[in-house]
Amino acid sequence: MSRVFSSAVSQTFGKFASKRFAPSVQSFINKSYVKLMGLDMSEFRDPSTYESLNALFTRHLEAKRELEDGFISPCDALITEAGKMESRYAMQIKGMYYNVDEFLGEAFRDEAVSVHNGDYINLYLSPSDYHRYHIPIDLKVLKASHIVGKFYPVNLPSLKKRANLFVENERVVLLCESMEGKRFFMVLVSALNVGVMSVSFDDRIQTNASSMESKSYEYKDLYLKKGDDFGSFEMGSTIIILAEDGMLDLSVKAGEKTSFGKSLASLL
Repeated sequence: MSRVFSSAVSQTFGKFASKRFAPSVQSFINKSYVKLMGLDMSEFRDPSTYESLNALFTRHLEAKRELEDGFISPCDALITEAGKMESRYAMQIKGMYYNVDEFLGEAFRDEAVSVHNGDYINLYLSPSDYHRYHIPIDLKVLKASHIVGKFYPVNLPSLKKRANLFVENERVVLLCESMEGKRFFMVLVSALNVGVMSVSFDDRIQTNASSMESKSYEYKDLYLKKGDDFGSFEMGSTIIILAEDGMLDLSVKAGEKTSFGKSLASLL
């Protein structure tokens, strides 16, 4: 699947999802989607109140969630893999590794070494999950990079079938620093039908755009608080955490479900 074709599919779906139909039609579409996907709407407004399918996808929580201690999950997700890197290699799925330096891209050629032999956590958001993402600890964002790529599905069958899927897909890479001065990357990975990955602190980052050029951005004093909302996927996708060695003591493993606010690791 070429980048142009997968992008066109995602953009077409995005146009439908963003369209506002007559209230009765929109209510039917939204309720049908909720039923089809088995969405738990107990923390959200009634499905009929969202003005488009995209508004339903990117819905906000109606009440604050309690945040556990340590490094929390930035999203509701399935942990597809978690563990320790082998030098510059992290696991995409059991038995299949990818090169972290290639994944982080040219903009982070010098910084990638900071997470070699560190810890990784792969978080898959299915279409039925809450699609917004949040900040896992108090941090400073140092740099961001939007890497143009493809839009392959990122569900378990696709991860097992296509080597280097994470390296090929479009992504937004954030280099972050904890208040203790330890560095980690948080990477938003696109997927089929994910037309947009929004980053609320920088509207220059435009994903699934017509431009074929990857771009990077640097920040001087961009501090964000644990639990802050900083954007959303339009449909499900994946977030990957890559942390320097000695920063995290993981308390989760592959196959576990987690949710925004739940602890993934203790801070060392």
